[in-house]
Amino acid sequence: MSVEPYREITFDKDGDGPPGQASELAALARQGVGDLVVFAHGWNSSPSGATRLCSDFFAPFPGLLAPGVEAGYAGLIWPSMMFTDEPVPDYRALVTVLPEKEPVIGRLTELLAAAPESEAAFEEFGALLRELTDVGVESVAVESVAVESAALAEPVPEFLVADPVAVCALFTGALEGAGGVPAEGFFGGGLKRYWKGAKEALRQATYYVMKKRAGQVGEHGLGPLLVEVARAAPGLRVHLVGHSMGARLVAYALRGLPAGVRPVASVTLLQGAFSHYAFAARLPHDPGRSGSLRDLQRRVRGPVVACYSRHDTALGIMYPLASRLANDSESLAGATAGLLGADDPRWGAIGHDGVQAVPGTVERSIAEVLREGVPDSGCVSVDAAEVVRSHSDICRPELAGVVISAARAGR
Repeated sequence: MSVEPYREITFDKDGDGPPGQASELAALARQGVGDLVVFAHGWNSSPSGATRLCSDFFAPFPGLLAPGVEAGYAGLIWPSMMFTDEPVPDYRALVTVLPEKEPVIGRLTELLAAAPESEAAFEEFGALLRELTDVGVESVAVESVAVESAALAEPVPEFLVADPVAVCALFTGALEGAGGVPAEGFFGGGLKRYWKGAKEALRQATYYVMKKRAGQVGEHGLGPLLVEVARAAPGLRVHLVGHSMGARLVAYALRGLPAGVRPVASVTLLQGAFSHYAFAARLPHDPGRSGSLRDLQRRVRGPVVACYSRHDTALGIMYPLASRLANDSESLAGATAGLLGADDPRWGAIGHDGVQAVPGTVERSIAEVLREGVPDSGCVSVDAAEVVRSHSDICRPELAGVVISAARAGR
């Protein structure tokens, strides 16, 4: 590990962790630590990979801290998987986080490797995706499905219950940058071509599973843990940092805090893979509804900082496509018209264009933040495109500087 003192926090898929974790973190305060930075990784194939990421991410911090600041560090390791714009990972790694689905994952892998040119194979592929995600075809008849908590109810993604050939054609078109090509244009050139889109459909299916899991771990795991730490070490300033789906996790930890309890001193979201309207009291396109984290920035004593980059194609293209399909049960053609070739702000990610529809949100470039800092509280959107060139490009001293600025711990 690149920094000390360092502790590791672990949770299972339900947000349960081993006993004594809160006590270990609180003990750091008795050793003189005043600021604790907690980092939650995004999708990773193994715990060891997540630990290496924590080490790389934390490496610049000691050199950026102001004299006299005593910082501690914690990596939050949760059962997740990779979701980046890098080359597609080995899907057998999914078994490490979904071991109960090993036969399903094995058959999915076989189909993707063989890429048979038959509608029957795509039908089997679609059925396997539904089995992987525990979604039945009949689920499309209802608006949402029950998950671990009623507060985390998620709509059933249309792509899991629609015609598999049409779904894979849609994803193929998106990956190839089809832009304004009409939906029927995706159906030429033979079925074999659409297995490229099938790989993305599988990745989006795992995204759906991990989206629910990240919220569960944040609300029912990290949130209560922070309350315990605050009770044992009330003077410890906790700074939450999350990347990708880990940003969703730390944000949803705010839902796990009782009203009036504010153990979190700052939150920094790096390329967050959740809605840019999450903190909004009213959605611009539907004023009668609010974001899933409405006004929860008020449970943070300091700022909630969202770093974003236009270079993040994972969040700029595939995230809104998945979000659109998760909320539209009318037609795939509607999804195509609404996304390919046109920007629809309803489906945007906070890691692609920052916090939206929250009055008073401050906009800064990363250069401005490093030069002038961030406000003491409220939402802050930081354009990090100058240094962040892809979804996973987060081990940067400039981003460490943003975190330290939000924590009021810099030189």
